[in-house]
Amino acid sequence: MPDNGSPTIVLVHGAFADASSWSGVIERLLAKGMEVIAPANPLRGVAADSAYMATVLAQIEGPVVAVGHSYGGAVITNAAADAKNVVALVYVAAFAPDEGETLGAAEAGSKDSVLNSALLPRQYPTANGGSATEFYIDPAKVHDTFAGDLSEQEAALIAATQRPISELAFSDTSGPPAWKDRPSWAVVATGDKAAGADVTRSMAERAGATITELEGSHVIMISQPQAVTDVILKAVAAA
Repeated sequence: MPDNGSPTIVLVHGAFADASSWSGVIERLLAKGMEVIAPANPLRGVAADSAYMATVLAQIEGPVVAVGHSYGGAVITNAAADAKNVVALVYVAAFAPDEGETLGAAEAGSKDSVLNSALLPRQYPTANGGSATEFYIDPAKVHDTFAGDLSEQEAALIAATQRPISELAFSDTSGPPAWKDRPSWAVVATGDKAAGADVTRSMAERAGATITELEGSHVIMISQPQAVTDVILKAVAAA
């Protein structure tokens, strides 16, 4: 823990990404003297990923502010329920599901999301010798569906380095949400065509989050790292 007693900030990335998506935010938080970690999200399904992240959170000494981007929001929603040292939640263009919900069903009703039309299914082997489905974004559609406020070159880099996400991320049923007994903040990217601004806004409102709307794409923490950092720091100050 840092000497100023601030919580550790845990940044959980979303689908098709890795922890480097937080680089601009991490740089700014470190400059403020914050303790920050950005663990790898396995992207193998809500149940498995949340169980893993719960162990990461529980092994951090002292209070934690958990921050999730996109699918990472569903992960912190579930993981923090079992990690009582999490004192605040921050959702960045992120899902905040309620108990019994699936992300697939939540996305089905979105008028803003066009991501489903850009997904490419692939197969991967399972531990029992079978196979399961995971998804990539069609590289030609990354800019328009995922990263519209980045340059074509930056979007091409995201397309080339993307990590696939298991179908279980969309079909696993969410458990009791941490936002019911923890304060939360949310960044809603008004041009989000991936998660869908309508979905992230309605979930944030339901969670009682303090909402900041920013004009930008789904990867708002890359295009506007300072604005996202400012929201995280507000959560830290309140915690």
